[in-house]
Amino acid sequence: MSPNLDFKRNTAIDLDLGWINHLKVNRNAADRRAASLANRRTVKKEYQAAWLIRAIECIDLTTLSGDDTPGRVERLCRKAMRPLRADLMQALGLDSLTTGAVCVYHEMIRPAGEILQGRLPIAAVSTAFPAGLSSMETKVREIELSVAAGATEIDIVITRQHVLTGNWQALYDEMVAYRQACGEAHVKAILATGDLVTLENVAKASWVCMMAGADFIKTSTGKEGVNATIPVSLVMVRAIREYYERTGYKVGYKPAGGVSSAKTALQYLTVMKEELGNEWLQPRLFRIGASSLLTDIERQLEHYVTGSYSAAHRHAQP
Repeated sequence: MSPNLDFKRNTAIDLDLGWINHLKVNRNAADRRAASLANRRTVKKEYQAAWLIRAIECIDLTTLSGDDTPGRVERLCRKAMRPLRADLMQALGLDSLTTGAVCVYHEMIRPAGEILQGRLPIAAVSTAFPAGLSSMETKVREIELSVAAGATEIDIVITRQHVLTGNWQALYDEMVAYRQACGEAHVKAILATGDLVTLENVAKASWVCMMAGADFIKTSTGKEGVNATIPVSLVMVRAIREYYERTGYKVGYKPAGGVSSAKTALQYLTVMKEELGNEWLQPRLFRIGASSLLTDIERQLEHYVTGSYSAAHRHAQP
């Protein structure tokens, strides 16, 4: 099961080095805009509940630990298919609700597929996640194996040295190869923005990956020292907006790493609404990579329903 897209999928276009080399980012302006979002009063009551439900629908519920087991992945999948308790669902007037996808390592694709049975997309991290420093042949083969195992989305990691040395042709060629290896599976390009040093590098890497056919651009592996931030997100979503204006292709966005509270999730939803519009507030174009976020959202929704906060341990952990 892949995202239900009612628009044409992004297709690789020619790399425009003239455009890439002239991209500039005003860091001060990005920081001011980010601060204005952080300091804004959030939505309240039923409006907040509605936004938090939308956040759940956009979560890539994730487990990427060295001690993952089929049992842990089974719990993750069952939580993804039923993210809220039955009493909360009833109180909120919801007949059904799921997360956007589950995200796992290659070895956990089959256990996830046995539980999900096509009811949710399975995203697999690939291309020597998280460092991305295996041979190109190994990385492409890893994608092919994950697609064959049942992954419908592939979260690849780019080679950061291509960005840091300004080798945009190499990054483009790499991304084109990944896109081709994915076939019908949708590909999310992880930029590892915490490693890219400058916002201009983030902007350029975003553009190159989109030109090479990425369906989504994603901030982080969750393993870097700095992961998703609002200034980085502003740069990336504005690149998405301008890419759409220039090409007609709609590319999705996925912040990942450190998005663990309902308040933070609301900030990212606000960025998407104000910078890209309501159309991008759908799982087909917006995902949040997270593991613990769902617990806090469930606590906030219980507070909305009952007026009291419950302890986190009362909510089922994936």
